[in-house]
Amino acid sequence: MAERILVIGSPGSGKSTLARQLGGRTGLPVHHLDQLYWRPGWVEPDEETWQEQVGALAAGPRWIIDGTYAGTLPVRLAAADKVVLLDLSPLRCLWRVIRRIIGGFGKVRPDMAEGCPERFDLGFLGYVLLFRLKTLPRVEAMLEGYSGEFAWLGNRREIASFLKDFRGP
Repeated sequence: MAERILVIGSPGSGKSTLARQLGGRTGLPVHHLDQLYWRPGWVEPDEETWQEQVGALAAGPRWIIDGTYAGTLPVRLAAADKVVLLDLSPLRCLWRVIRRIIGGFGKVRPDMAEGCPERFDLGFLGYVLLFRLKTLPRVEAMLEGYSGEFAWLGNRREIASFLKDFRGP
């Protein structure tokens, strides 16, 4: 049974929601990489600190980690028993992100770092829209050598079916 689960995919694909649902079913601790990465005021950590933090998290015995962060994906893949990739349409993801921004503007989401309220960031919206073209191919290349359990979910129906059939630790 999987005790180290990665949930990856585009922003707005539902990673945090799925991670929380899996955590509720399994009792595994859920870690949102956005909370670990960002410092108050949307300040990025230095690369060495970030790599060390993710390495320490991945070395833990039981977890669900929510977040793609391709630069640290290899260390997390090496430790993961199961990977769930959410690959929803770019327009659906963009719509969800815009809706999240409008609904929570100026507020900090539960899966985000303290001091990082929702904001309108045109560059981030571009990243969401181009995730499938630019980031996903890099992620796919990293997944080629992965030998653990894997689920590629492309729509809400597949996500619901996955949750229905999911067996925890």
